[in-house]
Amino acid sequence: MIPAAFDYVRAGSVDEAIAALSEHGDEAKVLAGGHSLLPLMKLRLATPSVLVDVGWLSELSYIREEGDEIAIGGLTRHHDVEHSDVLKANCGLLAHVAGFVGDPQVRHRGTLGGSLAHADPASDLPAAVLALGGSLVLRGPNGDRTVAAGDFFQGFLETTLAPDELLAEVRVPKMPGARFSYQKFVKRAQDWAIVGAAVVRNGHTGVALVNMGQTPIRATNVEEALASGASAADAAAVADQGTNPSADLNASEEFRRHLSRVLVRRGLEEAGA
Repeated sequence: MIPAAFDYVRAGSVDEAIAALSEHGDEAKVLAGGHSLLPLMKLRLATPSVLVDVGWLSELSYIREEGDEIAIGGLTRHHDVEHSDVLKANCGLLAHVAGFVGDPQVRHRGTLGGSLAHADPASDLPAAVLALGGSLVLRGPNGDRTVAAGDFFQGFLETTLAPDELLAEVRVPKMPGARFSYQKFVKRAQDWAIVGAAVVRNGHTGVALVNMGQTPIRATNVEEALASGASAADAAAVADQGTNPSADLNASEEFRRHLSRVLVRRGLEEAGA
């Protein structure tokens, strides 16, 4: 299908991008890698009147150590996240999960910030950032504000991003030596997850679920069960509690619930929880 007509603004800086978003408000959408937005536009599920292209802003593409955290620019490509030595040494889960996103062409074009801002519950990287207890830096006309990943996702394809804000940076805590696992059940290797589970163990265990509700989900009930001394199998048995999985052509609600318990158990066992 063909998208509805729109105006195009190519931002030369972050300030220009924010000014354009402030000017056009809800009528504008940010274009980064385009792998999430353009398919929606072709289906007329998104009909912005203005696209603000930020894909050329190299100032938002970086991975660097900052104290006890790793700071990752919102426009950092999935390929760069996957192959970053800094992330492999200090936050292996995020680098590992980036390798599950689409195919090499998608990973060379798609961005970390774009994936998180799109907020698809079937996406891989939001669950990884949730399990890690990461945070997001949102930049607007009044400066920066930092939002915990657990507070960022509000509903299906909905976040706390204001119309005049960019997702400028993702921050994840350093976890050198942490054990981790990402379990993803798909029909084909490049597909969206039917269900997925991200697990990281570093003193305590972080667990997040993919495609088990309207948003990416932090499996706090599993984490609490482990903290109280439950075995991996017993903790995984409550993985689907509090979730709201949908039924579609790929899986029924009950099959998704079953998958969540199986994948969390496998993830916990691989991570040594």
